[in-house]
Amino acid sequence: MSNNNTNNDDNNNNPPPPAPPQAMRAWVYTSTRGGIEKNLQLISDAPLPFHPPLPQDAILVKVHYSTLNPADYKFPELGPFMRALIPTPASPGMDFSGVVAQVGHAITTSYRVGDKVFGRIAPPSKHGSLGEYVLAQPSGCAAVPSGVPLQDASTIGTAAQTAYQCIAPHVKPGDKVFVNGGSGGTGTFGIQIAKALGCHVTATCSGRNVELCRSLGADEVIDYTAENVSEALKAKGQVYQLVVDNVGTPADLHRAADQFLLPDGIFVQIGGEFTVSNFATLLSRGFLPSFLGGGKRKWQYLVTNNSHADLEQIARWMSEGKVKAVIDEVFPYEDVPKAFEKLRTGRARGKIVIDCST
Repeated sequence: MSNNNTNNDDNNNNPPPPAPPQAMRAWVYTSTRGGIEKNLQLISDAPLPFHPPLPQDAILVKVHYSTLNPADYKFPELGPFMRALIPTPASPGMDFSGVVAQVGHAITTSYRVGDKVFGRIAPPSKHGSLGEYVLAQPSGCAAVPSGVPLQDASTIGTAAQTAYQCIAPHVKPGDKVFVNGGSGGTGTFGIQIAKALGCHVTATCSGRNVELCRSLGADEVIDYTAENVSEALKAKGQVYQLVVDNVGTPADLHRAADQFLLPDGIFVQIGGEFTVSNFATLLSRGFLPSFLGGGKRKWQYLVTNNSHADLEQIARWMSEGKVKAVIDEVFPYEDVPKAFEKLRTGRARGKIVIDCST
């Protein structure tokens, strides 16, 4: 479902990029009051993400595409605690694809200036992927395979890597997986990754996205606007090996999993709004014992860790056609605030991408 206006410059043999300038363009914020999108400013004299010389264990990448994630506004908006971790002015963004501009002397991999790469900047970071250049670590960076557009590669870093780390360690071919929230960024990758690993997949989404989830490989789709998700799953019996919850609702889903998740199965939580009710749901799922009304099945909240091997595997599947990027919309670089406005609605089908070359 990738956007048809994919820029194919990443499939050409372009000359190596020029040496980076002394300053760069970047979207920055100093406050998030009223929402980060109301505070972002595009400046042309932002400092590079390092003080020369380049750190020996880092790779400097000129960004061609950046893909947004909900965490890109949720974390900066957490208040004083997050401001202590991310001094302002700061640039948001974790996911990127682009071209290697410099390589640190201690990098032993085969990265060279001009190579096409993609990856994820581990948060918290003051210098995000909405700056013209990013400083990548080897664990959070991988080469773009031949035939994979840079636009598509930029979507992998957070959503696909998160989905992979939720699913791959817990399943084997033939297992049944339930993906709660199948039409968002992580969900669209989760369906495809579970299928690539040989699993049977049930996903939830609204009615308008049922065909999208089926087109990605979902064997069964539950329209949460028409059915009670927990009751629909309980009617299937204890058949699932894994639950991946990208949404955090319904609140009773983990407790209901006693009746549809196998005794040795696992419930992995990765989504949910930063609200009091959702925080209460997380606490009850993680700590409320079953004799007080909590669920009996193993529960885990996943925090994504950058892995070069995971990024390589997902990109390999993308080059083989087993996994594809689902892109809702590509915004020009000058429209980053509008992209955040759309991201905040929670209604994007797949990923929102920024064309940083415009």
